[in-house]
Amino acid sequence: MGLGNVLFGRKKLKGPARDRLFALTTAAVTLDVECGLKPAGVGAIVFKPMSTGEFTQVDNDVEQLLQSVAASSGSKLDRKQDTFGFEWVIVRDPDLEDQVTAVYAVSQEFNERGFGGQLLAAAFRFEGGEHPVYWIYGFKSGTFWPFVPTGAKQERDNARELELKAKLEQELPVEQDLTKWLALFDAPI
Repeated sequence: MGLGNVLFGRKKLKGPARDRLFALTTAAVTLDVECGLKPAGVGAIVFKPMSTGEFTQVDNDVEQLLQSVAASSGSKLDRKQDTFGFEWVIVRDPDLEDQVTAVYAVSQEFNERGFGGQLLAAAFRFEGGEHPVYWIYGFKSGTFWPFVPTGAKQERDNARELELKAKLEQELPVEQDLTKWLALFDAPI
C-alpha cells in the first residue's frame, strides 16, 4: 500500500490490533517469576466522554455490557471521573484474565460503534515491590509501557520502569519511544 493511496483515501491505515491486550495475560508468569509482581485485582479502561446523544446511547450500551461481563465473570465494576474529566471503568477481579477480558469487551463495543477514538488507555495494577506497578496499554499505539509512581510529588521510578521493559519486551508489545510512556498519576485503581 503506497502513501498516495492512504492520502487520497483509496486505502485506510489499519488500526492497532486490540487483541494485543491479551498479551498481558500470557506475560503474567514472567511478571510473577522474574519481576516479583502479582496482579492487585484491579484494572481499568480510561476514555474521554462525549456529550452527543449517540455517544450517550453507546455509553448506556457499554454499561449494560459491563453488567453482563461482571455477572458472567464475578467481577465488580465501578465508574469514576478523574480531575481531568476522563471516565474510568474500574474492574475489580482477582483473576487477571477476567480483568483483561472485561476491558477488551468494553473497547470492542466502543470500536464497533465508531467511538474507538475516545479510548485512551487501559491500566492494570500489580504489587510486589516498594511501589505499585501499572502496566498501561495505549489504544492508539497498541503497545504497553510500565508506570511506577513513587508517591512523592508525582515522581516515577524510571530505573524500575526500564528494568521491567527489558524483562518483558520479548512477551509484550512494549512502546519503544520512551517519550510516549505517559503517566497516570492519581489513578483511581
